Amino acid sequence: MANRFANIRKDYSKNTIDERKVEKNPVDQFLLWLNDAIEAGIEEPNAMALATVSEKGFPSARMVLLKHADTDGFVFFTNYNSRKGRHLETNPNAALLFHWEDMERQVRIEGRVEKTEVGESDAYFNLRHTDSRINAIISPQSNKIPDRDTLEQMRADYIASDAAIVRPENWGGYRLKPVYFEFWQGRPNRLHDRISYCESPEEGWKIRRLAP
Repeated sequence: MANRFANIRKDYSKNTIDERKVEKNPVDQFLLWLNDAIEAGIEEPNAMALATVSEKGFPSARMVLLKHADTDGFVFFTNYNSRKGRHLETNPNAALLFHWEDMERQVRIEGRVEKTEVGESDAYFNLRHTDSRINAIISPQSNKIPDRDTLEQMRADYIASDAAIVRPENWGGYRLKPVYFEFWQGRPNRLHDRISYCESPEEGWKIRRLAP
């Protein structure tokens, strides 16, 4: 059977990005684009692909949600014993990818990940819905379980125990501290705009245009 997707094609023409007009700090440029996505009504504009590398050198990617971003880094939360958590324990280098299809934009961010402070993890955990907090407590994330019923029973047992709903030590935040950004804007006939920011200890952020 011939590939039915080989000829799927979309041309891009909604916007441009100019290296002479972008913000000097890439975080400011990112926040501008994120705000554009929010105002445009993009569903889950803070959704991002997180790429990590295992101890054997195999890459792995999954979608997570950005919960905070500023010049200190990009914060997300998860189970520290999950597959991604185990990867980050042995290799803290990681990458993020935001893709806003309706705006024909994407942003790549690379950097080094560290755990957030305990107080920051506690504060966010306590803001979550009660059901989400319980699920974070009972789920042995990324570990094999017999079936769905087992998971549901673990949840029911925890609720029946009337135990305190407090953040477990194996759940919390990570902060990716970026060293590289790339902003991509789709353009007609695949002649896209690509603007990168590379961190230089001597010169700060260096802005370059890349060929598509």
